[in-house]
Amino acid sequence: MAAAEEPAKRRTGSSRATGRRPAGEPRHRPSKGPAWAMRTAAERLTELLGRAPDSVSALKPTNDGWEADIEVLELERVPDTTSVMATYRVSLDKEGDLVAYERTRRYTRGQIDRRG
Repeated sequence: MAAAEEPAKRRTGSSRATGRRPAGEPRHRPSKGPAWAMRTAAERLTELLGRAPDSVSALKPTNDGWEADIEVLELERVPDTTSVMATYRVSLDKEGDLVAYERTRRYTRGQIDRRG
């Protein structure tokens, strides 16, 4: 009998195969991950500022939720490289509610960070 013709073997002892968890095992709730945190932080900042974020430049988990650095166009100019940008630090709790935010930096779009 060829490998393709062999009947599929059933895995035993796995809760994934049956969709049930073994007795006494705690229920697993999917955690809210980085993609969710990025979207949520951007949405919360948009609600406050009335401006859509340009990008999320940093994201890190904290003991209480998430912290994100979000880049926002504050003043559009021509040429575009002279437009004024700002970095906002946004803190969310584990449910995605805004705990704090602050503008940490303003710069022109064409500016390059110089690190020593």
